[in-house]
Amino acid sequence: MVSIRGSLERVRFLNLVGEENPEMRVLVTGGAGFIGSAVCRHFILELGHKVTVVDKLTYAGNLASLAPVASRPQFAFEKEDICDADAVGAIFAKHQPDAIVHLAAESHVDRSISGSDVFVRTNVLGTFTLLEAARKYMASSKRATDDFRFVHVSTDEVYGSLGEQGLFTETTSYDPSSPYSATKAASDHLAKAWQRTYGLPVMVSNCSNNYGPYHFPEKLIPLMILNALDRKRLPVYGDGSNIRDWLFVEDHARALGIILAKGKPGHTYNVGGRNERANIDVVRQICSWMDRLRPSDKSCHELIEFVADRPGHDQRYAIDATKLETDLGWRALETFETGIEKTVRWYLDRRDWWAPLRDKVYGGERLGLVKA
Repeated sequence: MVSIRGSLERVRFLNLVGEENPEMRVLVTGGAGFIGSAVCRHFILELGHKVTVVDKLTYAGNLASLAPVASRPQFAFEKEDICDADAVGAIFAKHQPDAIVHLAAESHVDRSISGSDVFVRTNVLGTFTLLEAARKYMASSKRATDDFRFVHVSTDEVYGSLGEQGLFTETTSYDPSSPYSATKAASDHLAKAWQRTYGLPVMVSNCSNNYGPYHFPEKLIPLMILNALDRKRLPVYGDGSNIRDWLFVEDHARALGIILAKGKPGHTYNVGGRNERANIDVVRQICSWMDRLRPSDKSCHELIEFVADRPGHDQRYAIDATKLETDLGWRALETFETGIEKTVRWYLDRRDWWAPLRDKVYGGERLGLVKA
């Protein structure tokens, strides 16, 4: 059953994006990942788009995240590496997309510290390969009209670290700190260069930290939830004062739908939830929900343990999403309080989704330790 609020939001969204077009064909790279799968579910179930997922299915790609749409006639899947130019070209020729939403990336900062090579390959070379494939496709395909769009999805981490005041805007200078953010910065520059040099209709989005259902358990919020459920320690880097701006993943998916429909080529759009929280406060809020929903003799707060900080740990991120809100009419629907409750409840209800990952892919060990 669709809620009244959900129905009203769908009407509001379609008013924003214009007339619904069920025949729109969208390539979503990295569509089996956390944000990508949310985009696919939204595009198919809410917007009626036809979606082809291109995903290599690395450790973070999970077909179970696409189960709600996998049986739909609007869904197609191609297991390919975005660095393979021949494979990518063949996918463009086969599916004849109207747009591409590029989310495929290695994204975990800790993993980039101890293994940066795959980040350079996927995030930089992979983006180059897609841009070139899109450029050739536009030059040769009758379907690739002037309405074709390439949405390159990036991160606020390219901007570096903020002090106690200020916000990242679309004109903030790039100052990446980690191998992950450096490779995303490089991919942003490539995307913008292909727009300026070749006229490829590229739009870039830079989002704040996402959270929500289907999040791979190496990231802070799902890791804390599952560790708390297992009564394991809750490791917090440094003194926990590092601040992030949290964005519920379904709000991000809606934003990308609006950018795809209404955004202007050559423009950058920052996407943020206006939910700044210190890491320690995030963990404490998770603990409070876990104590309420899964009470035990020992409070989850007692499991918190401060550990050695991560190398190059940026102090604060905060997004100014005014341009997206004003020019395109997007608004985040979830506050951090409503979103974190939904997230905790989802993980408690969906052991079927996360247990195989926890048992066979990633068990919660610390990542990103620098080796000599």
